[in-house]
Amino acid sequence: MNLTGKIDFQPKLWHSLKHYDMRRLRSDLIAGIVVGIVALPLAIAFGIASGVSPTVGLITAIIGGFMVSAFGGNSVQIGGPTGAFIVIVYNIIAQFGLQGLAVATLMAGVILVMMGLFKLGTVIKFIPYPIVVGFTAGIALTIFSTQINDFFGLGLTDIPGQFIPKWGVYFRNFGNIDPVTLIVGLVSVVIIVLTPKVSKKLPGALISIVVVTLLCYLLGTFTDSFHVDTIGDRFGVLATDIPAVHGFDLNMATINMLLPSAFTIAVLGAIESLLSATVADGATGSHTNTNTELIGQGIANITVPFFGGIPVTGAIARTMTNITNGGRTPVAGIVHALVLLLIFIFLMPLINYVPMACLAAVLMVVAYNMSGWRTIAGILRAPKSDISVLVVTFLLTVIFDLTIAIEIGLLLAVVLFLRRVMENTQVKVYSEQLDVAEGTDLDSSHHELLDVAKGVQVYEIDGPFFFGVATKFDEMMRNTLGTKPLVRIIRMRKVPFIDSTGLHNLELLVQSSKAEGIHVVLSGVNPSVRAVLEHSGMDKIIGADHICDHISKAVVMANSLVDKLKNQ
Repeated sequence: MNLTGKIDFQPKLWHSLKHYDMRRLRSDLIAGIVVGIVALPLAIAFGIASGVSPTVGLITAIIGGFMVSAFGGNSVQIGGPTGAFIVIVYNIIAQFGLQGLAVATLMAGVILVMMGLFKLGTVIKFIPYPIVVGFTAGIALTIFSTQINDFFGLGLTDIPGQFIPKWGVYFRNFGNIDPVTLIVGLVSVVIIVLTPKVSKKLPGALISIVVVTLLCYLLGTFTDSFHVDTIGDRFGVLATDIPAVHGFDLNMATINMLLPSAFTIAVLGAIESLLSATVADGATGSHTNTNTELIGQGIANITVPFFGGIPVTGAIARTMTNITNGGRTPVAGIVHALVLLLIFIFLMPLINYVPMACLAAVLMVVAYNMSGWRTIAGILRAPKSDISVLVVTFLLTVIFDLTIAIEIGLLLAVVLFLRRVMENTQVKVYSEQLDVAEGTDLDSSHHELLDVAKGVQVYEIDGPFFFGVATKFDEMMRNTLGTKPLVRIIRMRKVPFIDSTGLHNLELLVQSSKAEGIHVVLSGVNPSVRAVLEHSGMDKIIGADHICDHISKAVVMANSLVDKLKNQ
């Protein structure tokens, strides 16, 4: 993690325009128009579910989508508001208001840019899959829960934010279901589900909104008793003007208060955007520059707060829609943003007539698709450690909040990684005879046996010598102290690195061995590990001649030392 060398920022748009032609432009125009139409209902629905107006959702999709395509590291990534952010955005607004959300989003953008500059794009993809599935499933259930009121027409106005109290309120009020609203919601779900069976290219969410809105408008016009809540009823007349750029107050107290939320937005955005990019690479055969993608996502999240927008990330469903409709360069993503801008300017008044139950149906289907229940069923056949991580992450996301889930999930990822490294790192003990080529691919005819003098013990560390393994090595040493040796050889040919704890334990071993009159010889030390030993002064403590580059030299030295000690 360093900033040495060239900064890894190479937006795909810049490269794509060098070889652009009319054929690609036609493909990108078609894909961009289709994606823009598909993104419209989702941007509106995600904005409302996050606790802001439909206008904010659209503005975020327009500006954020443009920035992600212009500065990102994936050719087909479509950015905008997504379902993953609904929970965290809603909670931030509830605690800190829109001003707090703007600050948290800006800070998250800065964190994403720094992650890209420090070249963490590859590292973020190593978060264990059960943790990602647990996050996603927990978010899906939370989104589904937030739509119950509008889908069933319960008419509740003061719903608790926490999952368990929220469902307690729902169960107490299910007797107040509005049949008309429920029918509107069910019809919307049916249209969304059946539309792909007619044509996979038709956006089910948009078809549902258009058809159901038109039916409700006609029924409301010709039937006095028919009424369902609409976006216009909930939010009033929607503005059609692009918001003016505005600033906000930044001070250390606000930064400290919102830093955990900003970190959650950044990590969640990084995970989702790189996951979307990975899926896109698999579909197109392209290669994402992960560091550039993080910087592009960061730029988008730094920009949207100044226009009142909410967090932005890569959207898997919209990205795949772009691919299936022929989009192959970032121009398609820019066209998608322009299509949304035209809709915002010229068609915004029509959005007032969309029923809230229809939007709830859209989000419920999104939540179902996000849940990944088939994936969860597959993981339940995996090792118990993976199952427990998935369950813990899921429960933390649902019962507590996403900030806690992200923090503990990342901690679990680190613990799992260390555990698996420790399980795969072995410490072996040899005496009397040693096979130099043991553990290599050489056939038996190339193996060389070394005679190890009596009084010499050989310990081989197979794996990184860090704090967890250092403890394991100490335990091994204590368990093999039946007969005190005269020389200890520590074979380090398979040690790729050594950390400060490993150095400290090695120093203690050398000093305690010296106190007992035991020599310590290191063998097979690679150049990088040797440099660390020399930098820490270990070569002076153990003796530079006691650090050998091959086991045969170490055994010759150890046997010679034993002869000298026995003849004294």
